[in-house]
Amino acid sequence: MSGPLLSRRTLVVGGALLVGAGLREAALPGAARAAGAAGLPGSLARHPRIDAWIRIGPDGGVTVLTGKSELGQGLRTALIQVAAEELGLAPETLALVTSDTALTPDEGYTAGSHSMQDSATAIRHAAAAARAALAEAAGRRLGLDPAGLSVRGGAVLAPDGRRLPVRDLVAEAALAVAAPAEAPLRDPAAYAVVGRALPRVDIPAKVAGGPAFIQDFRAPGMVHARVVRPPRAGARLADLDAASVAARPGVIRVHRDGDFLAVVAAREYDAVTAMRALAGAARWEGGARLPDPATLFDALAELPAERTLIHEAGADAPAPAGRTVRARYRRHYQMHASIGPSCAVAEFDGTHLTVRSHAQGMFPLRQAIAEMLGLAEARVRCIHHEGSGCYGHNGADDAAADAALLARALPGRPVRVQHTREQEHLWEPYGAAMLTDVSATLDAGGRIAAWDYTVRSPTHLTRPPRAGQLLPARSLAQPFAAPPPKALPQPEGGGDRNAIPLYRLPKARVTHDFVTAMPLRVSALRSLGAYMNVFSIESFLDELAEAAGADPVAFRLAHLDDARARAVVEEAAGRFGWGRALPRGRGAGFAFARYKNLAAYCALAVEVEVARESGRVRLVRAHAAVDAGQVINPHGIRDQIEGGVIQAMSWTLYEAVRFDADGLRSRDWSTYPIARFPDVPDRLDVHLLDRPGAPFLGAGEVAQGPTAAAIANAVRQAAGVRLRELPLRPEHVKAALGA
Repeated sequence: MSGPLLSRRTLVVGGALLVGAGLREAALPGAARAAGAAGLPGSLARHPRIDAWIRIGPDGGVTVLTGKSELGQGLRTALIQVAAEELGLAPETLALVTSDTALTPDEGYTAGSHSMQDSATAIRHAAAAARAALAEAAGRRLGLDPAGLSVRGGAVLAPDGRRLPVRDLVAEAALAVAAPAEAPLRDPAAYAVVGRALPRVDIPAKVAGGPAFIQDFRAPGMVHARVVRPPRAGARLADLDAASVAARPGVIRVHRDGDFLAVVAAREYDAVTAMRALAGAARWEGGARLPDPATLFDALAELPAERTLIHEAGADAPAPAGRTVRARYRRHYQMHASIGPSCAVAEFDGTHLTVRSHAQGMFPLRQAIAEMLGLAEARVRCIHHEGSGCYGHNGADDAAADAALLARALPGRPVRVQHTREQEHLWEPYGAAMLTDVSATLDAGGRIAAWDYTVRSPTHLTRPPRAGQLLPARSLAQPFAAPPPKALPQPEGGGDRNAIPLYRLPKARVTHDFVTAMPLRVSALRSLGAYMNVFSIESFLDELAEAAGADPVAFRLAHLDDARARAVVEEAAGRFGWGRALPRGRGAGFAFARYKNLAAYCALAVEVEVARESGRVRLVRAHAAVDAGQVINPHGIRDQIEGGVIQAMSWTLYEAVRFDADGLRSRDWSTYPIARFPDVPDRLDVHLLDRPGAPFLGAGEVAQGPTAAAIANAVRQAAGVRLRELPLRPEHVKAALGA
């Protein structure tokens, strides 16, 4: 398949990669692999060779490789900065290849705020090791101690002024070896690239209307396909009059395999009109009925669940005396609602399949597609292209599977599948409905003496690598069954992510009720269960502070021992001007979390305005304080936090999937409203607590939960009502005000 995958230089540098990528670790002797991987940081533990991450071509050009993907989080820019700093190069001289099963290391999914922690850490150490290897090669040639040489500007420099270009040392520098456990990292005090707010390399094409997304991709000879989904999940295709559709102008093929139905045409418009005609020519029967939405949470509370105790402290201590407070919190189903519906392009040459997709895991996707088509994984190549809008498991994997099935049916023709807005809304996996129950006892001094918390949630991960996790694979004449749902284990967790508070709790019990089946398809939505758990915990902290007669910020600080946690809480409160009087109808709210209790720290203070006559809540301003360890690109982290606050604000104030017994009803922007430009707060400031030399901490999802809780806490102060159900829709606020 043709298309702008790599630059000319990258193709020269990486030419051998296409053949040898899968042999990187195999080429190392077993003992060397084990020794090399021992103690290596980040993803180097799985891919220890230096040239798995850093390739230097005969011309001295450097290509950086990562198994992670650019999803709009600024990853490409940050990884280039990391490598450029350690290699002593200008960032614009480096090429970067992201998530390609033929070229890059397998780093699984781009998810969980792991890209900087895992991939950037690996690249940083590999680049430092490559710099050391170049210095050693130059030292041998010059007869000098490598420790006295420096690498800058594409050359190795000696103290006496001699200079050896990198291109002259490539053959002698040992890069096809495991990286050492202790790489000679540059001193953070001497950084020239890291810590600078470099312009993001992915932005220009997006703002100028260039080919930025998979939706923009075109290939010579490409044909266009549209799929026809049933009217409801589980419906079967009982009858089809395909002849009239196949005879339409421009139609190349009407494809049916069991209940999988699609049409392929030479022109996109012909595919769209043929899809509509094909939908009218199909008769479906059966399908699953959905529960009454009015009893959603009652039904959720009764569904079978597997209980796991995930945290316990002070188990032998007697139940303390004091005042006990209890609450239940609820979250409706929510969707990714990607601005651009899912898309993929695939081509099958009769032997090998190439799939271009914006899914967040190219290697797991390859495994699932290979299983679905009965191909060896080595004959399937998946290449990541950015998609216009998604953090989590939306319809991208399904679109890739659609394209793969149709490409196999039309060898030699690139096939482009584009989902419609309605298909994206109705068929993507949703963020799960959830319930949490919490109780706590306050002692005579107003401190938390006991804590009991239960979160009830289904799985938050139904992504590939299994074929049955692809929607079209379940519809084939020989269908693949969806594998049983699984709970993600602690310490990161899934539905129980961030269910364990970071606060000092002398007696605590936290349990996870894992619901094994749900009426709607669910999977990963940005931050998984952390959004709901932080909303619940931080809302309840305010309720406890109120019961204790304490200021909410002071109450949190009184229960926080982590110095970095205290620092972000104090920074956000100070920047916001916590404690100042606000106009009538407005309120201030506060929330804090450390994402997964092992990634970035975030404290958020917000001001909201509540219109009592309509119940509408408006986020007026917000101040976030974030500690993500070593900051690579402050502009990139601020983008993530600002975007996270705005997206979580939209979830918190507007978003809930609508359905009834006959099926889903959220099929467009009118039936699934999201925040619009007028809803963006007047002011949104992000304050970074940079820690040079500290490990990278993932920050991509840290703002989600604190935003929900801070808004709910601010509504309480502004309107005097406590809302415990997400979203805080105007009708719910108005009903609470009138209660």
